[in-house]
Amino acid sequence: MTLSDFLDEWNDPSPTLLVHTSGSTGTPKPMWVEKAKMLNSARITCDFLGLHSGDTALLCMPLDYIAGKMVVVRALERNLRLIDVKPCGHPLADTVYPHDEAAPVFAAMVPMQVFNSLQVPEERQRLRQIRHLIIGGGAVDAAMAQALADFPNHIWSSYAMTETLSHIALRQVNGPEADEWYTPFDSVRVDKADDGCLVIDAPLVHDGVLKTNDLVEMRSATVGGRRVRQFRVLGRKDNVIDSGGIKIRIEDVEEALAPHLTGRFAITKSPDRKFGEVVVFVSETGDADALRAVCERVLPKYWCPKHYIHVAQIPLTATGKIRRKAVEDIAAERLK
Repeated sequence: MTLSDFLDEWNDPSPTLLVHTSGSTGTPKPMWVEKAKMLNSARITCDFLGLHSGDTALLCMPLDYIAGKMVVVRALERNLRLIDVKPCGHPLADTVYPHDEAAPVFAAMVPMQVFNSLQVPEERQRLRQIRHLIIGGGAVDAAMAQALADFPNHIWSSYAMTETLSHIALRQVNGPEADEWYTPFDSVRVDKADDGCLVIDAPLVHDGVLKTNDLVEMRSATVGGRRVRQFRVLGRKDNVIDSGGIKIRIEDVEEALAPHLTGRFAITKSPDRKFGEVVVFVSETGDADALRAVCERVLPKYWCPKHYIHVAQIPLTATGKIRRKAVEDIAAERLK
């Protein structure tokens, strides 16, 4: 979808428009969403970040998904000047922007785009100049957080989903206020269900209470003089491997391995007669012996993968998240 296509759809008489979920946990699903609620979401973000008419906003994500659409809606709601660049892995590669500013006031990127920009000195410098950078569509890992720690402006990790029309909570990644805990917007209430999953009540952007599959910790904190309930994401309920009665969170295994590996990889699971389920390592790196040695050195015994599978490419969504169901299907096919 082009910017012109989206604007035509936005300006037509229909009060709703069609979006699709990212497909990280299964097949992308179509959803009809209200334009009025998208404007509410845009207004909340613009107010929180202090964006004003005439500020610049970088559009560098596909308009087929809610994240890209919401950048445009924010620009429309707040009369921002939109810098439209082709969605790619290096959105800051051009030497000249369409406006005079050295860098946009606001930008939203996925982790892959931020990672790539950090590798090129000129792009890294441009990244440093963005006044408000929101990173969404995937987790900001410890290595990326460290690389961004001394950036002078605000960098935010977002908790977002298509159902809530982009993010409902942010946490700062850099500076003295860096935190692992997400703070919901003022109009959002969060709770934890009996199974440990996050429950969201965000009436301005979603009708009814929304129960997620994200396992969370919660705490009360004082932010800006008010008491709020913050949360920290532990992993997804459906990303838990039950191996011989031991519950293993896929995200925990990947986080433990990430500092010790360079190639792209994913942890998944496979049925097993003895243990019920076992850990499976899927990697774009073909040296199974070397990978096994790293796993045995770094991981607790019961977390170590039983199987190692090599693939040419880990299946990813358009925003760079691992397509978990597709990876699990690969393991099932290879190990049957």
